[in-house]
Amino acid sequence: MGMGVASGGGGGRRRRRRSKAVMSEINITPMVDVMLVLLIIFMVAAPMMTAGVPIDLPRTAAAEMPSQTQPITVAVTPEGAIYVDETPVGEADLIATVSALATPEDRIFLRGDTTANYGTVMRIMGILSSAGYSKIGLVTEREQ
Repeated sequence: MGMGVASGGGGGRRRRRRSKAVMSEINITPMVDVMLVLLIIFMVAAPMMTAGVPIDLPRTAAAEMPSQTQPITVAVTPEGAIYVDETPVGEADLIATVSALATPEDRIFLRGDTTANYGTVMRIMGILSSAGYSKIGLVTEREQ
């Protein structure tokens, strides 16, 4: 019986030492779970964030540009109609509408249909540039 008490006391000391030791392992499982959920959310939400004006974009081999959280999209249809985030506007009201939504430091995406008049698209780009918007990106689709 005396031996049982001695061995039990020694085991208690060992357990106390182990419980005071700092755990130095990183548990990766919760981080992986969160990242997979975020990936699924972004995969489902990304197609819904594109502008809804139906135009046929030109195709190019250029790489994609990094985007901001809420880009301002200006679209030019084949008929020459101008849309700012799905809202039709005239050339005279273009700067007033864009300035209500963005500052000159914000990026503006210009979407021109493949069959739209090149002069019309460049005129819209010139109007935006002369108003102080220097970060204008032309939106295209990637070639297959």
